Amino acid sequence: MQLSDNTMLITGGASGIGRALAEAFHMRGNTVIVIGRRAEALEELRTRAPGIHTRVLDITDRQAVEGGVERVLHEFPSLNVLVNNAGIMQAEDLLAPRIDLSVQEATIATNLLAPMRLTALLLAHLRRQQRAAIVNVSSGLAFVPRADTPSYSASKAALHSYSESLRFQLRGTSVQVHELVPPYVQTALMGERQAADPTAMPLQAFIYETLLLLESDPDIEEVCVKRVLPLRNAAGSSDYRGFFRDFNERLQAARVTN
Repeated sequence: MQLSDNTMLITGGASGIGRALAEAFHMRGNTVIVIGRRAEALEELRTRAPGIHTRVLDITDRQAVEGGVERVLHEFPSLNVLVNNAGIMQAEDLLAPRIDLSVQEATIATNLLAPMRLTALLLAHLRRQQRAAIVNVSSGLAFVPRADTPSYSASKAALHSYSESLRFQLRGTSVQVHELVPPYVQTALMGERQAADPTAMPLQAFIYETLLLLESDPDIEEVCVKRVLPLRNAAGSSDYRGFFRDFNERLQAARVTN
């Protein structure tokens, strides 16, 4: 993927990784359209980065998305990059007397079904472009799940699998498929505590390294900063079970301590 002269649609770009990507790509000379559910957050983004286009859209609403995509393509016919970034992450206690299925359903709808739906709606258009790209933002937890966020981890593992299949089917076309694999980053994905957590990777450092990787290899399939490599590489290691256990026991110990 080239890093300039694109017309890019970014989901969930009003905060966190999405907003940082939107601002970084905008500064590199791209036309950036951000869609999200919170009008106030989108207005704040426009104030921070004049020139970024924003649209209020609930990506889990099928009918709204279909109409929204039509309007975006009518207004921005040169659209050639889709960044599926929107996501939600909540802890779940699977031993609770009653499990709240609404958390699981919302997580899968936002993290998996929405990017699949947007990709399906835009794919014919993207294939007509001279060069195009789809960027699916998964997670290091796609490869080593965090046991207290089972639905989030499962949704990202499924998105990784979907990206693999999508890339294979699009081989030989003008559309590249990149998977961006964040580590634990200082965002408010799970609340303000995460945003200030010194053990998390600073957001701007993550964006800087991500852009360096894309710039050095425009054909890169998985964009993995150094911080996420232990999780990414654990899946193929001989001691995966031990890594998974130790990883989750450390997380549990940290929660108890704090």
